[in-house]
Amino acid sequence: MSTIEKLDLKSPDLVNENFEKLATLFPNCITESAEGKAIDFDLLKQELSHQVVAGNKERYRIEWPGKREAVVTANLPTTKTLRPVKKESVDFENSEHLYFEGDNLEVLKLLQESYLGKIKMIYIDPPYNTGKDFVYKDNFSKGIKDELEADGQKDEYNQRLVGNPETAGRYHSDWLSMMYPRLKLGRNLLTEDGLIFISIDEHEVSNLKKVVEEIFGENNLLSCFVWKSDGNFDNQARVKKAHEYILAFAKNENEVGLPPVIDPSIPETSKLFQEKIVNTIIKNGPKNPPSDLLLPIGFPSNCDSQVVGKDKVVWPQYDKDLIINEGKLVKEVKAYSGWSSKALIEKFIKNGFNPVKDSKGQDTTFYVTDNGAIEAEKKRSGNQSYVQSIISSVGTTQSTSANLKKEGIYFSFPKPVDLIKYLLQMNEGSDFTFLDFFAGSSSSAEAVLKLNKEDGGKRRFIQVQIPEEIYKEDNAYKAGFKNICEIGKERIRRVGDKIKEESNSETDCGFRVYRLDESNMQDVYYKPQEFKQDALDPFSDNVKPDRTEDDLLAQVMLDWGLPLSLKIEKLNINGLNVFKVAGNSLMACFHKVDAGSKVGIDEAFAKEIAKEKPLRIVFRDNGFKDDTAKVNVKQLLKQLSPETEMKVI
Repeated sequence: MSTIEKLDLKSPDLVNENFEKLATLFPNCITESAEGKAIDFDLLKQELSHQVVAGNKERYRIEWPGKREAVVTANLPTTKTLRPVKKESVDFENSEHLYFEGDNLEVLKLLQESYLGKIKMIYIDPPYNTGKDFVYKDNFSKGIKDELEADGQKDEYNQRLVGNPETAGRYHSDWLSMMYPRLKLGRNLLTEDGLIFISIDEHEVSNLKKVVEEIFGENNLLSCFVWKSDGNFDNQARVKKAHEYILAFAKNENEVGLPPVIDPSIPETSKLFQEKIVNTIIKNGPKNPPSDLLLPIGFPSNCDSQVVGKDKVVWPQYDKDLIINEGKLVKEVKAYSGWSSKALIEKFIKNGFNPVKDSKGQDTTFYVTDNGAIEAEKKRSGNQSYVQSIISSVGTTQSTSANLKKEGIYFSFPKPVDLIKYLLQMNEGSDFTFLDFFAGSSSSAEAVLKLNKEDGGKRRFIQVQIPEEIYKEDNAYKAGFKNICEIGKERIRRVGDKIKEESNSETDCGFRVYRLDESNMQDVYYKPQEFKQDALDPFSDNVKPDRTEDDLLAQVMLDWGLPLSLKIEKLNINGLNVFKVAGNSLMACFHKVDAGSKVGIDEAFAKEIAKEKPLRIVFRDNGFKDDTAKVNVKQLLKQLSPETEMKVI
C-alpha cells in the first residue's frame, strides 16, 4: 500500500548542508567520531595551508610519518612548464594524444587547470614497494640544491629517485608519502563519472586501499579486482602467487554507469548470456520469515484455477484461504520474503503491475506462480555479461614481455594490453580522455590505440613517465634505449605504424611529446621584489633567451586552462607570427622587438586580429612597437572585440 509523504515542517539543516559540501570538496577530511561522521578540522586546516599544521587529535584514519608533508606537497604550486619536443612526436600538429616526460607530481600540478574534471579514466601501475623499487623523494621542506647534496642522486630534471629497501626505517611511509599527493591531484582531474584503476600486489594493497578511501571516500570503492596474472612459478615461495589486485574507485559512485563488458573467461553457457532469467524470490518455509511486503488485491498470477485450496497453497502459511480469481489475488497477502529488492516489487505494484527497470536499467516483472511462489523475470539483450570481480584470460606480464622482446623492446613486468582494454571498456562511451601517470612501457597507450581501431572510438591518451635511466647491463640499453621514456615512445610509434599498415582506419596514431622543464620566464617574473632596480636591465625581456614561441604557447595554454591536445594553427598577420588555438579560443603572438627594430605589435595589427573575435589573446610584453602602441592596442581590442580577454607575458 502506498503512503503519503509528510511535510518536514522544519527549517533547513544548514550544518548538514555545509557538511555535505565540505565532504564533496574534501572527502579525505571526513572521519569518524563517537557521534558518527565528523570533519577532521586539523586536516581541513592543512588543506587550506601551504605550511605544516600541527595536530594530535585521535581519529579513525590511516597515519604514517610524513603524511602532513605529503598533503602540503600536493597543495604547493609549481612554476615549471612543459616544452614541446616536435622531433620526437608523431603528427604533432593534428594528434590529440599526449606524452609527458618528467616527474608525474609536477606534471599533475601543471594539468590542474587544463584538465580539471576532464579525465574520464585513470589507470596507473605504480611501484609495488617490494623492497626493490625506486620511489620519488618529494621533500618540499628543502631546496632542490640541498636535496641533491644530501643524497647525491639526481636526473636531468633535478628530481630524485631513490631506492626503498625493506630495511629502510620508513619503508611503508616513504611509499605512502609518494602515492598520496599524486592520487589526490589525480582525483581533481576526474570527471564526476570518472574511474581510477590502480594495479598493486599484496605488499601494499591494504595500505593503498585505506589511502584511496580517504582521498576518494570509502563509499566510492567499486571493487578490489583480483587479476589472475599467473605469477612467477619459478620462485621458491611455499604458496605460488598467481594473482594481483586492481583497486577501482569512482569520483562519484552515484554518477557511474558500468556498461556491459564481455569477460573472455566467461563460458557461453553462463546465465549472463541468457536473454531471460527467472529467479524465485519469495518462498514458503521457516527459513523465510514474514516481511512487511504486502501484496495487494489484484496482484497477477500465472495460476489458472479459480480457487486454490490450502492443500495446494504453500505460502503464506498463516493465510488459511488464499483466493486467486482469474489469475489475480482477491485479498491482501503478507508475503514471506528473503529477497533484498523489496523496493523493486513495490515499484512494480505501483506501476500497475507493468515491468520496471532495476538499478542496471533492465526490465523486471514479477508474478505469483501456481505453487505459490513469487518469481522475478529479467529480460536481457543477450550476448552480454557484466563486470566481474575476478579478471582472467586477458594475458600475463610474462607473455606481454615475451611479445615485446620479439619486437626488440625490452621491459620487465609490462601489463597486458588486453587487461587495460578490458578496464577501458568499463567506461561508458568511447570518446574520452584517459590518463596514465606511471606509464612505464606505455601498455595503456597501446590499449587505447587498439581499442579505438576495433570500435572506431576517439579515446585520447595522456602518458606521464619520468625518464628513468636504464642500466648499461640491461638488454634495453644494448638495444639502444637510454631511458624508459624512449621505450614507451618507440612502442607507441611501432603500434601506430602497424595499425596504419593493417587497415585504412582513421584512428589517430600520433602523439605530441612535451618535456618537463623549469619555467620559460626569468626569476624576476615571479619574484620582482627580490631584485634591485639597477639589476633589472638584463631582464628587460621576461622570457629566458633559449625559449621558443612554441614553448611559450604551451605554458600559456596550461596557465589559461586549455588542453594541450587542442588544434593549433599558425597564421601570419601583418608580417607577425600568430598562433590560433581551437578556433577562436586563444590567439597568441610572441613577437619580440629587437634593438632598433621598427616592426612590432601596433594598431594595424590589432584591427586585423580583432576580426577573428578571439576569446583570449596574449602578447609578449616587449613585442609592442612602442609604449603608445601597447595602450592603443588594448583600447582598440576593447572597442572592436569587447569579449576578448587580453594578457601579456
